[in-house]
Amino acid sequence: MEALQAAFPLAIAVLAIVAALGCAIGFYKLVYFMSVGYGIAIAMLSISMMVMSFTPLMPSMGWQGFILSALLIVYGCRLSGFLIYREAKSASFKKRFDKIYDKKQEKKVPFFVLFTIWISVIVLYVCEVSPIFYRTMNEQYEGTANIVLPLLGAAIMVFALILESTADHQKSAAKKVNPKRFVDTGLYRYVRCPNYLGEILFWTGVFVSGCNCLNGWAQWVVAIFGYLCLVYVMLSGAKRLEKRQNKSYGEDIEYQAYVKKTPILFRLIPVKSIINWKWIV
Repeated sequence: MEALQAAFPLAIAVLAIVAALGCAIGFYKLVYFMSVGYGIAIAMLSISMMVMSFTPLMPSMGWQGFILSALLIVYGCRLSGFLIYREAKSASFKKRFDKIYDKKQEKKVPFFVLFTIWISVIVLYVCEVSPIFYRTMNEQYEGTANIVLPLLGAAIMVFALILESTADHQKSAAKKVNPKRFVDTGLYRYVRCPNYLGEILFWTGVFVSGCNCLNGWAQWVVAIFGYLCLVYVMLSGAKRLEKRQNKSYGEDIEYQAYVKKTPILFRLIPVKSIINWKWIV
């Protein structure tokens, strides 16, 4: 009971409400639950943690927590801003998006399904930011002497932000030049999904930043659940992308050569394909 109380204080309910507001844009367009609404929710969650640290709901946030929360805000704003800009300005993306996004079919999605997705992503987003939340809640247990892990986590987050931003920019630039060709330049020479790699690395940094302050088994379950779900979502995204690219470029000799020599996600783990991984939907 004590571990559950430590994992689910009143402040966590406030974060759930904030996440609900941030990703509610998904009711306007289903895909926004996991895209634009995702970035908005993460930024709002970070701001809420900062604000609550000046109230009785949370202990005062140390400078490590403010740095980590600020990086979350940058992450969320960058992601939502990029997605909105790409949807509005990129003709090649709009053409690809219209092929896979069925507006008529979405209108037939029952409200119960939308509501279930909404609740699911609320839980996911709160769990994802929980290592930083618990760091602030538990500073009394750890003190301020150990700053190695939060600084290491912040460094990983910064590197991941640069990696992900660069990958998105390079892909957009390449598609402007040749919308019909796959991208194998820049970071895409080393892995086929550097943006997804950046996403995984960013949340690895978040997890690392707080893992020395987790108090009790329930906080560990929440933090690990959020991290593993994020990794699964990224692997699932990479699998869907691989399927689409195989369909679009499968007969292209250059693409076949590119796939054979370039890992899909991790440069040091030479996995060239995950399309046959049955446990990933």
